Amino acid sequence: MKSVFVDIERCTACKSCEIACAVEHSASKSLFAAVFEEHRPQKRIHVEKALAFAYPVRCVHCADAPCVAACPNGAMARETALGRVFVNEERCQGCFMCAMVCQFGAISAHPRTGIAVKCDFCPARLERGLAPACVEACPTKALLYGEEEDLSRAKRSAAALAVARAVGRTAGLPADASPLGVLRSLGGK
Repeated sequence: MKSVFVDIERCTACKSCEIACAVEHSASKSLFAAVFEEHRPQKRIHVEKALAFAYPVRCVHCADAPCVAACPNGAMARETALGRVFVNEERCQGCFMCAMVCQFGAISAHPRTGIAVKCDFCPARLERGLAPACVEACPTKALLYGEEEDLSRAKRSAAALAVARAVGRTAGLPADASPLGVLRSLGGK
């Protein structure tokens, strides 16, 4: 299943993801035209400051989504093909039970219609083989889109490399030291 991962250490709070999201959900699909639309497009990702970091908050499309369970009209539903949780706008009455139970605060109200608005993974982009707009717009690659296991594997590999480099520096080894060289320098045979 594909998902969007966040690398909080790379986020600079530039808000390019917010702008790209709003433009993708605009009528014109153009940054310059979107700001002049009668009803301004609404972003579905919110960059929040947290201590020395910034974190792009968005719906994570929970496996056991509390918003789906809390919605009295069935307006929140899961699309099994993409694994996303989406809002059926015809069924939403704007009660915001979904927003009350979302632990991420990822659901907001559309200012004109009052219905729930949240990340939808940009389905039109996915159908064309593209990543969600927020991911494509991120200049630091703090947002990544891919298979969950591939993204987790890449994170584990980066962590292993960081630990190996730290061990090498501690032992006074060059950055490209071999495992056998590390073992010998640490007293191994």
